[in-house]
Amino acid sequence: MVSAGASSLASPDLSTRVGPLRLQNPILTASGTFGYGLEFAERADLHRLGGLVTKGLSLEPLAGNPPVRIAETRGGMLNSIGLQNIGVDRFLSDVLPGLKDLPPKVIVNLFGYAQDEYVRLAERVDPYEGVAAVELNVSCPNVSKGGIEFGHDPDVLSGLVRRVRSATGKPIVVKLSPNVTSPQALGRAAQEGGADILSAVNTFVGMAIDTATKRPVLSTIRGGLSGPAIKPLALRIVFDVAREVDLPVIGIGGIETVDDVMEFLLAGASAVQVGTALFRDPRTAERLVDGLRARLRAEGVPSVDSLIGAAARPG
Repeated sequence: MVSAGASSLASPDLSTRVGPLRLQNPILTASGTFGYGLEFAERADLHRLGGLVTKGLSLEPLAGNPPVRIAETRGGMLNSIGLQNIGVDRFLSDVLPGLKDLPPKVIVNLFGYAQDEYVRLAERVDPYEGVAAVELNVSCPNVSKGGIEFGHDPDVLSGLVRRVRSATGKPIVVKLSPNVTSPQALGRAAQEGGADILSAVNTFVGMAIDTATKRPVLSTIRGGLSGPAIKPLALRIVFDVAREVDLPVIGIGGIETVDDVMEFLLAGASAVQVGTALFRDPRTAERLVDGLRARLRAEGVPSVDSLIGAAARPG
């Protein structure tokens, strides 16, 4: 497994391969927590990240849900932003030009309420070299299937990914929902449809009640729970999916320390996305890059790749 003790290793290799993508390090920012990237250019050194995952993009701009749509909880945060975004066309014209020459890979998160919307989005971004991959948010209600989320039905998910696969040559990342009986089954369905990478996991459905008003805190009642509270649950899902699905996994869920990063790598993730921690400190991701390098050097670990999946290996 990982060797202990100090080492004279000068510069451990932080680069990692995630399917077709080669990242300069395994630290990415999660969709919806770092805007479109450029907003944080004066608050964080974007050049040092492994990747940027954009805020979810739809065909047309969306205003999102009315307030209250964010609530702090013990060990985490509930959000019901409602996928507010500027729309794919404005992103491509106004934002992507400022990102395309940066070292981090730009992964564009896409969502829709019908399969045709995902297909049209994939077609729209396909010609742009600055887009390294697309990440499909499949936790949206499928209006043509009675509102069930795309990511809750293996047959629907496989069909969706297959159609997106036919619309783009970009690597496809499918972001798995944890709010299902078997994320592994959904991961296999994504693979069958032609996905290249899985990201796990999206937020858990939760709620909070204001005991003074005796009403739900969020205007939509339910929201997505993220932050440290979900890390053990997300880690377990990454461990299971990485062992049972033959696709690389990007781990997501409550990551804010180097130990968190190490755990997800050891569980089988090839990279991680940092999310909620960025709200408190926009420099969390670059701090983790530095911390991971120092940890590997101190423990004599030559590369990130040597850690991936080590917790599941015999002995």
